[in-house]
Amino acid sequence: MSDVIASRTVTARDGLRLHAEGVGRPAAVMLHGLGYASWEANVLRPHLGAGLWSLDNRGTGRSATTVDDCSIEQLADDAAIAIEELGGPLTVIGHSMGGYIALTLALTRPDLVRSLVLIATSPGGPESTPVPASTIQAWTDAAGSPPAEYARATMPLSFRAGWDREHPHDFEQLLAARLAHPTSATVWQAQFSAAERYLRTGVDVRQIDVPTLVIHGADDRVVPVENGRLLAQRIPGAQYREIARGGHLVHLEDPRAVCRDITTFTSPTLT
Repeated sequence: MSDVIASRTVTARDGLRLHAEGVGRPAAVMLHGLGYASWEANVLRPHLGAGLWSLDNRGTGRSATTVDDCSIEQLADDAAIAIEELGGPLTVIGHSMGGYIALTLALTRPDLVRSLVLIATSPGGPESTPVPASTIQAWTDAAGSPPAEYARATMPLSFRAGWDREHPHDFEQLLAARLAHPTSATVWQAQFSAAERYLRTGVDVRQIDVPTLVIHGADDRVVPVENGRLLAQRIPGAQYREIARGGHLVHLEDPRAVCRDITTFTSPTLT
């Protein structure tokens, strides 16, 4: 396959310009977690092949910055417009907050979702398991720091405990990729507040009517693994893959294994 990454500008309903990128004819789109962007998909692309695109959420990556409306519903509407422009329906891969967006999209625009891959995410609502207090405290302690300091202080929590020390070169590469287009503190707070609202109310995932694969690391310190198990129990017909010793960024810790699961699930959609 060609490894040339193409870029596309998507205009949201409010006129905001969003950045999408990928290789080849779109088959899947990745929706990212809080503060993350298209660099994340670059880690998966060598293992998934052509067809994987990604969308930078408003305010992150190379999309225009705004804090006016960062609700999950707005981000899902942005994703819907992007998928329409990419020639959907597509497989939608959502990680963490990107999973909240993907679930909302599948409920509001199922015509655009061929299948769902949900990585380290949650249905929200009173039956979900909250972010551990120790993780929230670490985020709070680092709040207000410059983006580079904040990322270095908090990003290790998104990996399995000790992974960053065991793989220092990989960690530094991922940190540098994240900081190439850092998310401002104001955007991060706006999206964090949106994620909190989603988690309080949740969505009725029993209404999801597309093929779904749920992937969760057993040692996730951000979105506890109980949430992945709950999703798999509640979404009709969902497949579940729990990865032992996997953290919140399980797809970056072991992209080969995660992409093998995705390819098996989506084949022959992604080739």
